[in-house]
This record gives sequence, structure tokens and C-alpha cells, in this order.
Amino acid sequence: MTIKSSNKHLKKANKQKKDEFYTQLADIENELKHYKDQFRGKVVFCNCDDPKESDFVKYFSRNFEHLGLKKLIATHYKDANLFTREAPYKLEYTGDFRSEECIKLLKEADIVVTNPPFSLFREYVAQLMEYDKKFLIIGNTNALTYKDIFKLIKDDKIRTGYTNFNVGMFFVVPNDWENFHHIDENGKKIARVSTSCWYTNLDVEKHKQDITLYKKYTPEEYSKYDNYDAINVDKVSEIPMDYNGAVGVPITFLDKYNPEQFEIIKFRKGDDDKDLIINGKFPYFRIIIKKK
Repeated sequence: MTIKSSNKHLKKANKQKKDEFYTQLADIENELKHYKDQFRGKVVFCNCDDPKESDFVKYFSRNFEHLGLKKLIATHYKDANLFTREAPYKLEYTGDFRSEECIKLLKEADIVVTNPPFSLFREYVAQLMEYDKKFLIIGNTNALTYKDIFKLIKDDKIRTGYTNFNVGMFFVVPNDWENFHHIDENGKKIARVSTSCWYTNLDVEKHKQDITLYKKYTPEEYSKYDNYDAINVDKVSEIPMDYNGAVGVPITFLDKYNPEQFEIIKFRKGDDDKDLIINGKFPYFRIIIKKK
């Protein structure tokens, strides 16, 4: 990528100020406490983080020795600053995560941890996969339905984190944000974003645990789709323990998915390549799975 093209991206990013949410320290601590051993001896890169504002930077700075980090780096497009725990200094061009300078830093990093712009999520994840990086990032829950992101989940290359993705998280939002929850002690607007969750390719123990199944299959209780040979289940807890065929489950399944227990067959579409139908009606997003 040339510096010239990077600056084009920077101009685009500046137009997306409403995409810049700052994650709250409590939500960061609640998730990152589960990965302590996976950070030891690692270079951590927060590449969408203003060191003056970011609680990711604050968390890793405070817990640098406790986590046994090798190095902490943070960059942010707005001020084109590079922060390292040793010494902060200016980047020559831009702190945009797609710039040549930031990609060079990305290559040095072991684990990337940040809250990237939701509107650039596909591009952001694609970059992480291209450079084969470990990561722990926040994204919109709806990203689970993106074709490229869903394929990564299906192939067990990405998974949700420990925080239940139905909980939602609180963020510092821009001053002109109208729908906010409260104003904190520093005069910052805080908004709850219910459609947000953690995405990672680090080890997550809950995805190694089987979903407990207790219900028995009966044709009366479990309807079949009109356009696919599978039964429909409205709640993950209602997956029948004695049914070995294909099952359509809600998207909440992905937050509990154990690749050793289930195989993901496909997403949302029937044999006619149209949305799954039950008795002429379209249920909300369904994932077709099968027990292994």
C-alpha cells in the first residue's frame, strides 16, 4: 500500500467520527481476565487506540508486568501518534491501521487487541488474517452474519469471546451522539451498544465445552423446513439430544459453538438458495448444524 493511498483512507476515516467508540475499562477487564496466560511474553498492538483516551492502553499499561508483556504498542489515525511503553513519538505519515507504517508494526506484533471501526470490520479482520495474527477485538454482533466472517467461524478460525454477546457493552461516544445512557464524571457521553461482542482466535475454553442437551425429538414438536431437510429449533437449549440429522438453530448458537461437538453445514439458505421457510414463514437467521 502506498502512502498516497493510505492518506485517502485517512480522509475516509475522518468522515466516520460516529464510528469511533471508546470501550469502557470494566468491559475490557471483564473479558481480558480470561486470557492472562496467553499474553505472557507477547508484543501487544492496539492499532485503533488514542493513548490519551483508550482504556485498552490504560489496561495494558497498568498490567504490563502482571501479564508479563514483552512490549505494548498503540496507534491511532487521528493524531498519527505512535505510543510504545518505552517512548511515544510521531509517525511520519498516518496512524491508519492500513498505512505502511502501521502494517510494519502489525508484523512485529503477536496479539492485536482493540475496538476497530465497525464500518471497517470486514477489511480489518481480513488484514489480521492476511498477516496471520492472533487477536481479540470488539465488533458488531451482526458481523456474525457477514459471509466472510461466517466462513471463518465455520472453519474454526475465529470465535466469540467469553462475554455473552447478548449482554452488550458501554462505550464513550462522540459529543454529538444523541441516544446515550448517561454522562460520566469526566463529562463524556456513555452509550450502551447491545449489538456488540468480542471476536478472537485465541483459546476460549467455553468453545471447548459441549452444549448440554436434554430434550428428546418428536415430529410434533420440531417442524421441518419447507425448502431444506432439517428441523427447526428456536432455542439452543432445545436442540434434541437424540436427533442425528440436520438442525436449524438461531445465531446465538455461535456463542456456544464447540467444533468438536457440532459441524456447521450452512447459513440461512435452503436447497433453493432462498431463505429457510417453515410453513410458508421465514424464521429469523438460522444456521444449519449437525452433531458429530
